[in-house]
Amino acid sequence: MKFIDSLKLAISSLTVNKLRSSLTMLGIIIGVGAVITLMSVGRGVQAQITETIEDYGSNTLNVISQTPGVKGLAAMQAATPSLTLEDSQAIAERIPYVTRVAPVSENYVDVTFADSSTLGVIEASTPDFEDVYNYHTASGRFINDRDIGLKDSVVVLGEKVVKDLFGTKDPIGQKVKLSGRSFTVVGVLEPKGGQMMGVSMDSIIVVPITTYQSKLFPRQTSSGEDAVQSIAVQITSSEHSDFVTAEVEDLLRRRHRIGAGDKDDFAIISNEQILSLFQQITGALTIFLGAVAGISLLVGSIGIMNIMLVSVTERTREIGIRKAVGAKRRDILLQFLIEAAMMSFTGGGIGIIGGWLLSLLISQIDLSGTTLRAVVSPDIIILAVSVSIFIGIASGMYPAMRASRLNPIDALHYG
Repeated sequence: MKFIDSLKLAISSLTVNKLRSSLTMLGIIIGVGAVITLMSVGRGVQAQITETIEDYGSNTLNVISQTPGVKGLAAMQAATPSLTLEDSQAIAERIPYVTRVAPVSENYVDVTFADSSTLGVIEASTPDFEDVYNYHTASGRFINDRDIGLKDSVVVLGEKVVKDLFGTKDPIGQKVKLSGRSFTVVGVLEPKGGQMMGVSMDSIIVVPITTYQSKLFPRQTSSGEDAVQSIAVQITSSEHSDFVTAEVEDLLRRRHRIGAGDKDDFAIISNEQILSLFQQITGALTIFLGAVAGISLLVGSIGIMNIMLVSVTERTREIGIRKAVGAKRRDILLQFLIEAAMMSFTGGGIGIIGGWLLSLLISQIDLSGTTLRAVVSPDIIILAVSVSIFIGIASGMYPAMRASRLNPIDALHYG
C-alpha cells in the first residue's frame, strides 16, 4: 500500500469519530499551547532584563556593601552599610580610567500631589547619575552640585510618575510630597522603557543624595558616617575593568581600615556579571516553565495511546479483512502510526497557533504601567512541532505494532 493511500485511510478513520478525535487532540493542544506560552513569557522576561542591563553598558562597575566573608547572591542582599559619599569622591579623584561615579541610595516611597498618589522608586544620587544610568531630561533640569551642597528638597520625576500624578499638566515648579515632606519638581525625565525586577524604569524619583541622607531615610555606617547603598563606577572601557576593580578594592580597603587577611565589607560587581547572573536565573526559569507545561504533553500522549488501543480493538475485524486480502504487517503498522501522528500533529498545530495568540495577548497586558513581554522565537516553535510529532509516533507505536501482529484468522473471528 502506498503512503498516500495510508494517509487517506487514516484521515477517513479519524473523521468517522470526530468528537473522539477532537477530545483526544485536546491534551496535545493544551500542552503545546502551554509550552509555547510559558517559554515565550520566560524568554520575554529574560530579554527585558538583558536590554535594561545592557542599556547601562558593559563598562560600569557596581560597588555594594556586604557582610564580610559573604559572597555570591548574598552579597546583593541587605547588609550592614559600609559605603559613604566620601568613598565615591575618592574613587572619582584617585582611580585612573574612571569617567563618572554615582553614589546611589534607593527606596520605595509613595509620592503624592493633591489627591493623586503613586508608588515610585527614590534614586538618591548626584548629577553623574543621569549619564551613568543613561537617563535624559525631557524638561526642566536634573539635580546639580548646588542641590547636593545645600541639601535642597528638589526632585526629578520619571515619565510614569508624572502621568500618574499630573496627567497632561506641566509638573515643573509643583510641590509633591515624599514621606510627608514637600519637594519641588525641577525636572522630568524622558521615557526610558523597560523594567527591572517587575518595576518600570520610568517610575523613578531622583533626589539629591545628601537630601535623602538628612531628610528621608538616614542610615549610618558602623563608624557613624552617612551611608550610601551602592556606588556606580563608569570606566572608559571594559578592557580596564580588572585594573579598576583591583584599584577600587585597594582604595576602599585602606579607607575602611581593613587589615591584611580580613574580609572586605564591600563587593565589586560588573554589569557583565550581573547580566550573566540574571541570564542564568531567567534561563533556568524558562526551562522550568517549559518542563511544567510538558506535563500536559505527557498526559496528551497517554490519551492518544489509549484511544489508539481502543481503535485497534474496535477495528480488529477490519484488520483481519485487510490482512486476508493481502495487506502486510508494515501496511497495518503504517496506517495506525499515521493516525496517531496526524492527531498529534494537528493538535500541535492548533496548540502552536493558540500559544502564539495567547503570547500576543499577554504582551498587551499592562500591570500597573509595566507591560509583560512574550517572545515567540523560532526555536520554541521548532521544539513544539518536534515534540508533537515525536509524541504522535511514540504514543502510536505500541497500538500500531499490536494491530500489525494480529493473526488474520483470529481477527476475522473476533466479536
